[in-house]
Amino acid sequence: MSEHFPRLRIHTESGHVLIREGLNATFYMKRPHSEIAQGMLRSFEAYLRAVGPSALTAYADLEGYWQQLDTKRWGDIWQELRHPHGANVQLTDTASRENRFEFAYQGRALDDPSLHVEPDEACFVSYWLPSELLEERGPQWVRELLLELAAPLPFNSGNAGLAFNCPLDHVGIRREVEKYCFRYPGMDVLDLSWTAMHIGTRVRGPSWLTFLGQPVLGELGGAEGLRSRLHTPGTTVQQLEGDRTVITLGPWPEAGDTEQGKDLPAYRELARVLEPVTYLDSAGIGIHEQPPLRWARRFLD
Repeated sequence: MSEHFPRLRIHTESGHVLIREGLNATFYMKRPHSEIAQGMLRSFEAYLRAVGPSALTAYADLEGYWQQLDTKRWGDIWQELRHPHGANVQLTDTASRENRFEFAYQGRALDDPSLHVEPDEACFVSYWLPSELLEERGPQWVRELLLELAAPLPFNSGNAGLAFNCPLDHVGIRREVEKYCFRYPGMDVLDLSWTAMHIGTRVRGPSWLTFLGQPVLGELGGAEGLRSRLHTPGTTVQQLEGDRTVITLGPWPEAGDTEQGKDLPAYRELARVLEPVTYLDSAGIGIHEQPPLRWARRFLD
């Protein structure tokens, strides 16, 4: 176990890893695909430069089954991402049997009146990295990569930090995650499609790196307003180009451990500051054995 996060590996009988700790960065954009595509492609290219194109070996087909990527299918992927009206692409790493790397993008023509669009629906792009990179390259290298991924994106909000890397739609996975998620509150539980349907321009709450764009940044008083309210040692507020900000909670992402009294005071402080603009909903991750919203409010209550 790392000093900063647990080593979690939940295996299937065949030896595949269904649940593991990982690093996730997800950015939400309440804009149509046509306004996102160019920046998203630049962000994805930066990810591939960092991890190498061979890190992603499979794609999800129209029925949701994983198929092997080859040169032709890579061409189809780039063509789909450049489609003027929308794209829905998910790529993963199957070679390691652990899904260490993953890319997901869901972009829709939110401005098309002929489509049914939920009032608070947003597009998203999401990246997975293995937690081992923190120890191999160091957290500063990882942070710089995450900032590079964020730079070209017109995000309203984004989160980057530790998370449970697992397919929540598989039978029994949510119940397994529930055994650990309240012990390690700094590890996020993600249901990206559900969240994107409801988050609008709000933020999901605190993470190691919390990215804020407009309008939430303005509602919180901008970077200076945030600095005046965040006092935990190690917390930094950095202005980014395009009237955006990233808040960093210490040099390392932390899982915390409630059994050891590590309740992440920096995360709790930021959660209180963000509460007026936070999307609070536990429904998408399926934590049904606990009181409503307990997971979403884990840093507030």
